Order: sequence, then structure tokens, then C-alpha cells
Amino acid sequence: MRDIYKNIKLVRDTLKLTKSISCSVEIIAVTKTFSYQDALEALNCGIIHIGESRIQEALPKFDQLGSSLSGVKKHFIGHLQTNKAKKAVENFDFIHSLDSLKLADEINRHAANTDKVQNCLIEVKVSQESSKTGVLPDDVNDFYVKCLSFPNIVIRGLMLITPYSDNPTDSRPYFKYVKNLFEDIKKSFANTNFDILSMGMSCDYRIAVDEGATMIRIGSAIFGERDYGDK
Repeated sequence: MRDIYKNIKLVRDTLKLTKSISCSVEIIAVTKTFSYQDALEALNCGIIHIGESRIQEALPKFDQLGSSLSGVKKHFIGHLQTNKAKKAVENFDFIHSLDSLKLADEINRHAANTDKVQNCLIEVKVSQESSKTGVLPDDVNDFYVKCLSFPNIVIRGLMLITPYSDNPTDSRPYFKYVKNLFEDIKKSFANTNFDILSMGMSCDYRIAVDEGATMIRIGSAIFGERDYGDK
């Protein structure tokens, strides 16, 4: 049986112990595979960021949530195919998974058509798995520079998905590494809009915050276990 209120409170209390209260860490409640009633309960507990990874699942849920989404930021956190870019731009405030110039061009084009500047994060690939997507760490700086040429995209920061491990502490070196990439770009370009480091999930968010995450993506620690894991 779920107790979403209690779970959210536990995450918030854990953050207070992990990081100074003066440091703001935003919680994205990852509502993928969960019902709109679950999402609504989280919103009623004060959650103001929700994350989805499939367009076809997210849009009916958003329709059901209706006016409850007023003031809520919607984050697309899954791999985004170029043919879904239009729907993502139309329905999400943030796209966390920018991983190619082709996708950037599509997002920019659709954002321009709707007179919108789309918030995006560059997904950094640290896994050796061929199935994983993202920009290789050595290419992140150059990719960021090239994205500056798209007038209807603003790069707000970096996003990281660490390789799967049964031991959460295995994520720490990856968090440290991407934090350094983040700080290097922030320092080099003095861009005040570059302010989001999205890393850490239910299993390792404490470590991610300890290493400098500004956004964490929490699914199972709020809503309970999924049938296929909390990714």
C-alpha cells in the first residue's frame, strides 16, 4: 500500500540531512507508469515538478490532470526521438535528454513555430552500454557551444543517468565527474541560465545531492516499485 504523502516527506527530510537547507534541490516526481490519481496526490503534497518519459503515456495523463497542472513544471526525461519533438515542445517545460544536433534543430524549429524558447538539458553519456544515449563527456563542451546558435533553445544544464548497479555508491564517481563538467561550462561561459544539474534517482539521490545535484528524479521512492524498475 502506498503512502505518497509520507514518502515525499521522507525524501524532503532526507534532503535536509544531506544538504544545507539553504541549498535548493528540486524534486521531480517521476510519474511514468503511475496513474493520474497518483500524480494528483503528489501535486496535492506540494510537488511542483513532474517527469514523464513517453509522450504517448504523458499526454492523456496531462489531460486527466487538467487544471491541477497550473503552476507545475513538466519535464520530459526519456529518450526523445526527432519525430516526437513537436509534441514534446508543445507539452513540456523542460526536455532533459538533448543528445544530438539533429534533435536540437527539430526542437528549435518547433519552438520557433510556437513562439517559445524551450528549456533543455544536455544528456551526458557515461555508460559504455550501446543502448544508452547522450553526448560523450569529451564532446559536451563543443556540443554546448553549437547549441548556442539555436535561438529558440536555452541550455539550462546537464542531465546524467548512471550505469545500473546494485550498490548506490558506485554512482558517486560519475556524479563527481559530471559536476565538474557542469562547473567548467558554467565558469567558461558565465551563463546565469546554466543552473541545473539533473542527476540522482530513488536509489542514489542522497549521493547525487551530496555531489552537487540541483534536481533529482524520484519515482519508486515516492510512488512504490514499478514492474520493470525505477529508471
